[in-house]
Amino acid sequence: MNAVKLSNVFLKTAAVLCLTAAMAWGASSATLTMGKAELKSAGQLAFGPDGILFVGDSANATLVALDTEDRTPVRSAGKIEITAINQKIAALLGTAPDQILVNDVAVNPISKKVYLSVSRGRGPDAAAVIMRVDGSGKITELTLDKIKHSMVNLPDAPASKDGKGPNPRMETITHLAFINGNVVIAGLSNEEFSSSLRSIPFPFQQASKGSSIEIYHGSHGRFETNAPVRTFVPFSLNNEPYILAAYTCTPLVKIPVSALKPGAKVKGATIAELGNHNRPLDMVAYTKNGKDYILMANSSRGIMKLKATGLDSYQPITAPTEVAGVPYETIASFKGVQQLDKFDDANALMLIDNEGSLDLRTVPFP
Repeated sequence: MNAVKLSNVFLKTAAVLCLTAAMAWGASSATLTMGKAELKSAGQLAFGPDGILFVGDSANATLVALDTEDRTPVRSAGKIEITAINQKIAALLGTAPDQILVNDVAVNPISKKVYLSVSRGRGPDAAAVIMRVDGSGKITELTLDKIKHSMVNLPDAPASKDGKGPNPRMETITHLAFINGNVVIAGLSNEEFSSSLRSIPFPFQQASKGSSIEIYHGSHGRFETNAPVRTFVPFSLNNEPYILAAYTCTPLVKIPVSALKPGAKVKGATIAELGNHNRPLDMVAYTKNGKDYILMANSSRGIMKLKATGLDSYQPITAPTEVAGVPYETIASFKGVQQLDKFDDANALMLIDNEGSLDLRTVPFP
């Protein structure tokens, strides 16, 4: 598929999403209740219809929808430039900067305000907080004591484990996105094949079991079913919605959204191996000069820029290999990027670790 056709698909998908969002909000307004939103943890974020913010609460194994009441569109988005935002948040919350963890960032596509999921404190007793940054750079806390919200429990979450070593419960939700009226959640389940993608309709009624995901990992030379998707981005291929998912060490896999049925076993197609000893952190899709790209932040390989044209032309990787498939270039000027989101058509929002100072800024797409 050429870039023009892919761009047209993105535009058509956007129109469908807008219509779906409007329909979903009309249906969901009655399902949101005013009261205290009980968050045990605040992890992954994504925006849905009409200022609805979805929050992944892995500790509680729940997905929470918050009505931010942030629905005033802006004509000009301007830009964001805040140095040491972790220090500023710590001061607002009355704690030390080393007691602040920023877990995710998300841009409200209507208002262009930025939302951050924050842990106040370290360890299992850390408080879950949602912060908001407006166009002037003002930082405020989103009040959770009295807010319209709803939540749904994930029935197949892994059990929580105390003691030494990682707690699998905290990887119940590793990434999420709103796609065609559903919240798609990546993470772990309690199934034998624990790598999971769950698709939950909004407004919430109940969540079914997720789909178990199997992939071939060329760098490891084997099929894998227990490693979670670390980050993903929705995209359209031949007029069908897909998920482009990235795993640790760094296979890139395409998965059709239509395959995500409760309890299904789904085999993703690995279309790239981007190098081992690396953990993908975040991804965003964008268009520049009529061509489509994916931008990926990584723990040890910096920012990768991948061409999003012709992703259906790459043959699945099914044999041991190191770097192969979809080519990429490393953007050397971006360093320390921890989180990404699309700010507007021309700019990305980046959370950058600058030797312990977390800086939040908008940056033109490369």
